[in-house]
Amino acid sequence: MDRQLFENAVKANLETNIYYHSLALEACMLALYDYLKPTTGPSKEDWGLAGLIHDIDYAGETKSDHPYKTLEVLKKYKLEISPVVDRIVKDHCASTGLPAGALAPAGWAIRCADSLTGLITATALVYPSKKLADVKLSSVVKRFLKEPKFAAGTRREEVALCQTMLNIPLEKFIEICFLAMQKIAPKIGL
Repeated sequence: MDRQLFENAVKANLETNIYYHSLALEACMLALYDYLKPTTGPSKEDWGLAGLIHDIDYAGETKSDHPYKTLEVLKKYKLEISPVVDRIVKDHCASTGLPAGALAPAGWAIRCADSLTGLITATALVYPSKKLADVKLSSVVKRFLKEPKFAAGTRREEVALCQTMLNIPLEKFIEICFLAMQKIAPKIGL
């Protein structure tokens, strides 16, 4: 698999902010894989690819059918994914109606991390420098826990499922995603 081809397709098909979000979620998924170290199920490459392409159909005429048009949009770029990656992509969206117990760790990781990337980004953007390097983890945690109106679109209840569905304490989960995003900050404009 040539990851760069998928990144190029995501960049070409999405608005810049959603492209950056996709890169951020890919980084989070890879870091969560490293933390969880699953011994079965999808590969690390599958986790990362699902994070990267999870919103590729969230644009134009396919936006209203998101996340069900992923394969169609990828075909436009002559790209294919495995059924495993397609399932992880669908798992990120609660509206798929999949039974909660059916989600594998990768599915819970993508669902829990998806909107958290926006809160982390928003935290950086309120700093004068607008740089993730200047943000403290405690600031992100405080905004998540004590400021529900901050980044109000963050689905905090989904993020918090990391505790029961992935057995990762909430603050640790936020830390994993925050550090993953800091590592790629220049790529995501932060």
